[in-house]
Amino acid sequence: MSAPFFGDASPITYQGPDSRDPLAYRWYDKNRVVLGKRMEDHLRFAACYWHSFCWPGGDPFGGETFLRPWMHMPDAMAAAHAKADAAFEMFRLLDIPFFTFHDLDAAPEGATLAESVDNLKVITDLFQQKMADTGTRLLWGTANLFSHRRYMAGAATNPDPEVFVYAAGQVRAALEATHALGGANYVLWGGREGYETLLNTDLKRELDQLGRFLSLVAEHKHKIGFKGPLLIEPKPREPTKHQYDFDVATVYGFLERYDLLADVKVNIEQNHAILAGHSFQHEVALAYALGVFGSLDMNRGDGLLGWDTDQFPNDIGEMTLVFHEILKNGGLGTGGLNFDAKIRRQSIDPVDLLHGHAGGMDACARALLNAAAMLEDRAIEAPLASRYAGWDSAEARAILAGDVSLATLADRALERGAGPQPTSGGQERLENIVSRYA
Repeated sequence: MSAPFFGDASPITYQGPDSRDPLAYRWYDKNRVVLGKRMEDHLRFAACYWHSFCWPGGDPFGGETFLRPWMHMPDAMAAAHAKADAAFEMFRLLDIPFFTFHDLDAAPEGATLAESVDNLKVITDLFQQKMADTGTRLLWGTANLFSHRRYMAGAATNPDPEVFVYAAGQVRAALEATHALGGANYVLWGGREGYETLLNTDLKRELDQLGRFLSLVAEHKHKIGFKGPLLIEPKPREPTKHQYDFDVATVYGFLERYDLLADVKVNIEQNHAILAGHSFQHEVALAYALGVFGSLDMNRGDGLLGWDTDQFPNDIGEMTLVFHEILKNGGLGTGGLNFDAKIRRQSIDPVDLLHGHAGGMDACARALLNAAAMLEDRAIEAPLASRYAGWDSAEARAILAGDVSLATLADRALERGAGPQPTSGGQERLENIVSRYA
C-alpha cells in the first residue's frame, strides 16, 4: 500500500474518565492492577481478521460498501500482503495484544488445496515477521469450513467423504500455522455442521462423523506439540436451521459422548447465547460449572433482530455480570476477548474500525472494574453462600457423598414431622445490589 490505510491516525492511549477525546481510552488502562493482575492480562483483547478486513460491507439486499483497496487488486497475494499491512497497522494503533484469523482471511484460496496451503505458508511467514515487529500475539487460528460451496452440506458431517477429507487438509494446515505462530488456542466453528431438514439427514451418522473429525484434530494437535485447547463455538442456527453445537450444554454432552473433554473447550459468543434462548451470563456460568470454559467472542446482537448482527459490545450491565463470573472462576486462562464484531455497513471510513474497537475495549474495561468491586465486596457471594449454607452441614455432605440411602432419607423426613418452610430468594434485593455497581 502506498500510504497507511488509517492515514495520520495516532495510537490510542488511556486518558482517563474525564477525557472528551473520541479516540481515547477512558477506562482501559492496560497497566492498572485489578485484583492483583494487570488489566491487559485480565482482558486479553483480540481483533479478528475477517470482519475487520475481509467483510466488504454487504448484506442480503445490498453489495459492497467499504471499497477496501486490497479487495480490488488483480494479484491475490499482493492483496493479502496489503491486507496484512492494514491489519497490523490497526493492531498497533489500538495497542491490542492479540488477533485471530481464518486461513482464507489471511491467504487466498488456490485452484488446489496444495496451492492454498502454500499461500497460507507465505502469509504465516509474513505474520511472524509482523508479530515480531509489533509484539502482537495470536489468540487463535481456525479454518473456514463454511463459505465455499463444497461445504454447503457441512464439512465433517458432509454426506460425501471426499469433503471430509478436504476439510481435514484445510484444518491440518490451519492448525500447523496456528502452532507456528504461537497461538494460544485453535477454534473449530461448525457453521454448516447441522441440517436444513431431517428428510435428508442421518443424525447419528453425522454426529459420529463430527466426533471422529474432532478426534483426528486432537490427535494431530498432540502429534505436533500444540499445547493450547481446541475450542468449539456454540451456535443454535444460522446459517443452518439447526447446528449440532447448539449451546454449551449440547456441546458438553457431545464432548462427553466422544471422549473429547480433555482436549476441547468452548468459545462463547453473546448473540449465539441469545439465539439459543439463554443469557450470555448463563452460558459463561455453565461453561465454568462443567469445566469446559475456553474463551469469549466479545460482541453483541440487536435485541430487535432475530439474527447474528455481530456488533461491538456496549451493554455495561450485561458485561459486568459476565466478568463477575470470569473473575470468581479464576479468569480467562488461555482464552481472551475476541472482537468477532463488524462495523455497520454505513460506517465506511477506516477510522470507524478504530472507534468500534476502542469503544468495545473501554466498555469491557469498565465492566471489569464493576465486577472486581462486586467481588471484593462479596456483594453476591455472601448472599449466595448464605442461601446454600445448609448443604455445608455434615449431614448434607453425607447425602452428596453417597453415604445415605433413599430409604434412610425418607425415614428421616417421616421422623421430623412437618416439612421445611421455604425462605425468600431475594431476587429484587440482589438485582438492586448489581445495579449499584453497574
